Amino acid sequence: MTLSKGEVPVRRYADGATLAGLFVLFLLIIPARLVLRGLPLSLTPANILSLLACMCWICATLTTTLGVAKGRTPARTALFVYLLALLASYGVSTYGYLPGDELKLADHALVLAIANVGLALAVCDGVRTAERLDRLLKIVIVGGAVIAMIGVLQFMINLDLTQYLQLPGLRFTTEGGVVDARNSLRRVASTTGHPIEFGVVSAMLLPLGAHLGFQARERGERSLGWWICTILIGMGLMFSVSRSAMVGVGAVAVVLLCGWPNRRKLQALIVSVVFLGATKLVAPGLLGTLYGLFANFGADNSVQYRTHRYDIALTELAKHRWFGHGIGTWYVPKYVAFDNQWIMSTVESGFVGVAAFAGLFVLGIYSALRARYLSTDPGARDLGLTLAACLAVPMLGAATFDLLSFGTVTGLTFLLIGAAGAHLRIAGQTAAVRKASALPTRPKPFRRTSTGTWAASGKPSTARPGQVSQGTLGQRAQGSGPTVEVTR
Repeated sequence: MTLSKGEVPVRRYADGATLAGLFVLFLLIIPARLVLRGLPLSLTPANILSLLACMCWICATLTTTLGVAKGRTPARTALFVYLLALLASYGVSTYGYLPGDELKLADHALVLAIANVGLALAVCDGVRTAERLDRLLKIVIVGGAVIAMIGVLQFMINLDLTQYLQLPGLRFTTEGGVVDARNSLRRVASTTGHPIEFGVVSAMLLPLGAHLGFQARERGERSLGWWICTILIGMGLMFSVSRSAMVGVGAVAVVLLCGWPNRRKLQALIVSVVFLGATKLVAPGLLGTLYGLFANFGADNSVQYRTHRYDIALTELAKHRWFGHGIGTWYVPKYVAFDNQWIMSTVESGFVGVAAFAGLFVLGIYSALRARYLSTDPGARDLGLTLAACLAVPMLGAATFDLLSFGTVTGLTFLLIGAAGAHLRIAGQTAAVRKASALPTRPKPFRRTSTGTWAASGKPSTARPGQVSQGTLGQRAQGSGPTVEVTR
């Protein structure tokens, strides 16, 4: 930035976007299987940073000088209710007897819940301008492109870069690679914990990359870099060979097609056809495998494996209806896996917990769409629609796998909920300023002067008794022209 002569540079301080940007890089670049050594709980560097963001939010909220937003918003309310529901489940389950292994896992789950909610609140209240929110989302897409490139290398040439990303002070929680197989095709997970998680993360980031590309082009900026990031993310989505990822893309398409103009819909359709054609050339058999995941849905062993356990969930729910078995206490191999976060949340935290979990998505999507409604800027309106599409992916994807058991997709979900809340707060403030500037100026009240004349308050009259003077009576009332001041 070039400063003119005599201009003093403005010092910028760290805010919620700064901490959230570092969190995104830690979350996406450092493999999810790496945790800190020497801790009684398995915490990743991203978890530590989110706990730091939570602590900073608490300290900043207690002051009035650090620029953190105050006041209620839908996303903020949803986060508070969710945390209170989990605290209630934790308190009820630990009030009685819990085995040592389940108690340790309950403590771990509560720490992670506080970290995720604290991060979302830091974004919701600490990102105060549209420029800072845009900068944060750009960091998210760059990080998504990096992990997508790692996934592409894993799929194309079976090169796993995650084994070279182990940092000092970290250890792997599980041994083995992150490349699986399905119908003789590699299923890659990149730096995430599982190919399903990688596919869902890619589906969440895909509309955000397209948003940045479209907005850069409309502002006359260079958009090629954002389109390259979007293509890489799309390739990572395909190479995960995941049914959950395809369901997420379908949810994104439904949301975006409801709000996009017809020209953009046509452009998206053409690009999608070209992309699928290129995928068929690069990875023969991939499209057929993805089609088979849905064509043979009823006969799929993984689907049957999930559905036959619903009776177990109903039996357990009858024992702990309102607050569940306890957060984090239902784990494999001690108990069966449901591969459905909605069922898992109902079993662990009861009807209260699953209702609060649903409220996160409902009010997060509402915040994004409400911000779109309040905004007049095309870019802000498109961002609201994009955030709603991003949050629709984990909301539906939670029905296909245990979402909260995977740190990358969970952290990204809470980050986007906070971003939706920040976007609504910014849009509301902008709309309030716009409404205030559009209101007509009220006329000043009139007063009787010492000479017996009537004049506008705040401006002394120079008229003498029996004289007509040029004043502000008619000007205030009609907006222009000479005015008449009447004296006795």
